[in-house]
Amino acid sequence: MTTCVLGIDVSKETLDVALLNDRHRTYTQVANTTDGYRHLDSWVREQGYMHAGVCLEATGQYSDGVAEFLFNQGYSVSVVNPARIKHYANSRLRRNKTDKADAQLIALYGLKEKPAIWTPPPANFKNLQALVRHLDDLMDTRQQISNRLTCGVSTPSVVASLNDIVVFLDKQIQQTRQAIQTHINNDPELLRRQELLMTIPGIGKLTAAKLLGEIRDILEFDSARQLAAYAGLTPRNIFSGSSVHKKTRLSKTGNANLRKILYMPALSAKRWNPIVVEFCSRLSLNGLRPKEVLGAAMRKLLHICFGVLKSGRPFDPDYLRIA
Repeated sequence: MTTCVLGIDVSKETLDVALLNDRHRTYTQVANTTDGYRHLDSWVREQGYMHAGVCLEATGQYSDGVAEFLFNQGYSVSVVNPARIKHYANSRLRRNKTDKADAQLIALYGLKEKPAIWTPPPANFKNLQALVRHLDDLMDTRQQISNRLTCGVSTPSVVASLNDIVVFLDKQIQQTRQAIQTHINNDPELLRRQELLMTIPGIGKLTAAKLLGEIRDILEFDSARQLAAYAGLTPRNIFSGSSVHKKTRLSKTGNANLRKILYMPALSAKRWNPIVVEFCSRLSLNGLRPKEVLGAAMRKLLHICFGVLKSGRPFDPDYLRIA
């Protein structure tokens, strides 16, 4: 059987689709709706490739629907970090960027690189992720409104309207926080993991809930380093010959939401978590800048979270130091 891959370039309204194998390629475009997914499935079958693999970029809510639909139809689906596709395009010196060209590139990546097969997340994770991301959106919106109130707005009607919005958002934020905790309380495994994470200095109840809502299943990772790579918290070294030696930086090729979640807890852990305090002190003495130390603290904190959940044991600084 000839290997065939369906490359899908996802946007809010449409899906640009390239069907590619070693001898043949064709292209179509469908709506990013359930009817569009059905039309796509029929189109692929008409081409005679019922067992085509599927490769698409992870674009959150825009890609979730088609990925899950095609998985349920029996396709082997791979959902790939967009950064991987970008680097793949650079490696091929691609000059043209159109929706059709992007779909063909994604199909080629799937055909040549054979990325891991994706499976839909369980309902309890999907619901928790939706709640924690909704909470972040509400809090970001509240911050934007608060900024307007402090930037010199003086028209009484505008100020009153902005204050009303803040009151409404505060109520929504409180209700969403309660919904998050209720969801966790109703799931014994999520509750157990939240309580384990809360034993780590620097990790509070809400941070634990956000971590559980952003990492599909932390136990699917083989190592703490693999988890840190998923978050984009692994160091990126730049050396070339004898003259190029740039500062080590975070790769940031990973889950930006996860890095955002860890930022404030890492600041707290630098002061109160004995493992992180010792670790950061050593890095500072070695000449790392404060920003570099904070990035390392975020990575260390994530390593500790992995260790606690993997072992199923509460935080123990002596155990973790030895481990």
